[in-house]
Formats: sequence, structure tokens, C-alpha cells
Amino acid sequence: MKKTLLIVSVSVTVLSTTSCATIFTGTKDKISFSSTPEGAKVFHKGIEKCTTPCTTEISRGLGKQMATFEKEGFNNKEVKLTKTFNPVTLLNILLGGVIGLGVDTATGSLIKYSPKAYTVELEAK
Repeated sequence: MKKTLLIVSVSVTVLSTTSCATIFTGTKDKISFSSTPEGAKVFHKGIEKCTTPCTTEISRGLGKQMATFEKEGFNNKEVKLTKTFNPVTLLNILLGGVIGLGVDTATGSLIKYSPKAYTVELEAK
């Protein structure tokens, strides 16, 4: 009986400490966008997110992430959203949470956006 209780306790502890970055930092970052002139629509993955100046949540992802600024009478401008390693993910490695590391990778929580603000100058057509 004691052995079963120990196994259950260890299992619960391991499972509760997996995917630390996903749990503690989420799967999105709030990013601010501004443009000159103001009033440009910001798109991410083809979906309109906001109109400058604005702050919106952008889902994290391991692939190349771009934001596109569009305003009538101006050329569109694409900006690469840069990312850095999310150090909270190290908790999974230290605690032996291979499953959690996989979850963090799948949800994009392995990384975070940095910087969290982008400003562009749009050129007239």
C-alpha cells in the first residue's frame, strides 16, 4: 500500500511540474505596434489583429513569424517578429519533464517574443 501511495505521489508531482513554460508564461505575448503614419492595419498569419498604435496578443510559434502593416495609399511593410529562448522551459529539463518539454515545444512556449514593440515607417505609393 505504501509503495502504491509513493508511486501515485511521485506521478502527480512529475505531471504537475511538466510544461512549465506553457503554464507559467502562456502561449501568447502582448506586442505593441506603431507606424508613421498612424492608422495602419496589422496582420499576423493573414488575420487582422489591430490598427496602429495598438497592443495585441500574438501566438507564439517556432516557425518564422511576420507582422504585415497595411494602409491605403502606402506600400505594405512586413516585419519579422524576433524571438528568444524562454528560460522558464529550463524548469522542465531540470525536473526531468520530457513530456512537458514536448508540450512547451508544441505550444510555442519554448520561445518568447523579444522585443515586445515594433515601429515602422510606411512609404507612400
